[in-house]
Amino acid sequence: MLRSLSGLTTRGRCLLAAGVAAAVCAVVLNERDLLRVAVFVVALPLFVAVLASASKVRIGAARRLLPDRVAVGGQGEVQIDLWRTGRLPAGEVLLEDGVPYALGSRPRFVVERLPQHQSVALRYPVQPVLRGIQQVGPLRATITDPFGLCEFERELIAHSRLVVVPRVVSLWGFPTGAGLGSGDDGSIRLHAGQGETDVVVRQYRQGDDLRKVHWRSTARRDEIMVRVEERPWRGGTTVLLDHRAAAHHGTGPTASLEWAVEFAASVCLHLRRAGHRVRLVSEHGRVLADTPGAGGPQYDNVVLDALAALQPAHERDITTGFDPAEGQELIAVLGTVSNEAVDQLAKYRPRGVRSLAVLLDTPAWSGGVSASEQRSAATEESAALLRAVGWGVVVAGPGSSPAQVWTELCRTSVPRSSLIGGSA
Repeated sequence: MLRSLSGLTTRGRCLLAAGVAAAVCAVVLNERDLLRVAVFVVALPLFVAVLASASKVRIGAARRLLPDRVAVGGQGEVQIDLWRTGRLPAGEVLLEDGVPYALGSRPRFVVERLPQHQSVALRYPVQPVLRGIQQVGPLRATITDPFGLCEFERELIAHSRLVVVPRVVSLWGFPTGAGLGSGDDGSIRLHAGQGETDVVVRQYRQGDDLRKVHWRSTARRDEIMVRVEERPWRGGTTVLLDHRAAAHHGTGPTASLEWAVEFAASVCLHLRRAGHRVRLVSEHGRVLADTPGAGGPQYDNVVLDALAALQPAHERDITTGFDPAEGQELIAVLGTVSNEAVDQLAKYRPRGVRSLAVLLDTPAWSGGVSASEQRSAATEESAALLRAVGWGVVVAGPGSSPAQVWTELCRTSVPRSSLIGGSA
């Protein structure tokens, strides 16, 4: 009873107080007619409060996300269907749906009347500015009786899951001479013949074992070529995404990590839609997504959903004891990397297999260095170290577009013709 009375509005409380006062006056003055009126005035808000409290379950609601997967910067819609299931009429209904700041402002609706045999559809837009698994809700309602004497709050719908995926930018072309150029998995470009007896060769470097000289390729190219000891090509490309919190700067949608995620998503979908198998891994080699070179758009969602749920890692540096690409061609999207991290990345990469890197000039995301100013010395040093071990490197800043960086990365690649040879 007391819980029901707590829902009385100002009007209901005033009416209750007036009824009590009238009852006291009726008793003092011995006015039976006034007492009858006082009893009615007191009973009305009490009856309405108890009735409204008991009929809370008489209002139903459902929420639909259209669609349930939205890209950053895109627009979705939330539809709420509200209906009355009981025979008792409901008064004004005030609705407020819980929307996180990354999706926009919280919507509020006022429904003056709920029809009995039909639902009321309410819609509001959402415009996500930050990727992630966002929770929409709960939907709370403040419901009043037709007389405005009482009101109560109720949670009509719990949370709904909205997946905000990274933005995907259209890319053109492929790295020159890479195994990405033709075929389902690039094997045509990486083998002189077929089978695991084919060899990969490269130019002779000082210190190479002369017993590994490949004489047929040496005679053909008129320069000393040596065989490369590596595992046979299995096809596909590995995209490595460095998502360590310590490797990135900035916050919110303009953080360097968000740029890296957008670039990685664009590259993965660009390669997959061209018919190539794509593996998306973390900086420690953990597989985030593995998609075949064929299939419908559902495989795009595998990559996008993995990136939507990706959170910054707490490791301070890159430490791996194996090749994260497992012998495949590697495209690494790196934040700030130490010299030791570069050594780790290069140590287990087989020679003769293409390794490309997009190195983010993360200090520029801090606001202290503009994109037009000279890159930080640490970024240039890391880029030089990667190039020294045979990697193709492009440095990206906050003003760089993923499409421009990809085009430059394709031009940076060195043709692999000098690394291909036939069987001895």
